[in-house]
Amino acid sequence: MAQGSEAIVTSLGALAHEHRLAVYRLLVARGPEGLPAGNLAETMAMPPSSLTFHLQQLLQAGLVTQRRLGRQIIYAADFANMNSLVAYLTENCCGGGQCAPVCDPTPKGDAQDETPARQRCR
Repeated sequence: MAQGSEAIVTSLGALAHEHRLAVYRLLVARGPEGLPAGNLAETMAMPPSSLTFHLQQLLQAGLVTQRRLGRQIIYAADFANMNSLVAYLTENCCGGGQCAPVCDPTPKGDAQDETPARQRCR
């Protein structure tokens, strides 16, 4: 994500809707593997057409990615762009110190690491 104010405003605008924010938080919690669109629609109790509209807004803002797996479209949070957004919002925190949180959802070390993504955020 570009660090320019236009990209930041687009990202914040995409998140400034209760359904999109809820979908995004669910995808962040799910981690890099993401969720199929059908599962998202079920979990959110949202008609597929409405979910598609909201996912497209998040996709255009660079906050989520999509990939095809057979007949399914899998959506996942874009953690690099999420970290860029948080870094932009907190760049002057603590007088410019290095206190901004960074989330790395990939397991460290053993591939069997079951540590939740939230615990890997620092």
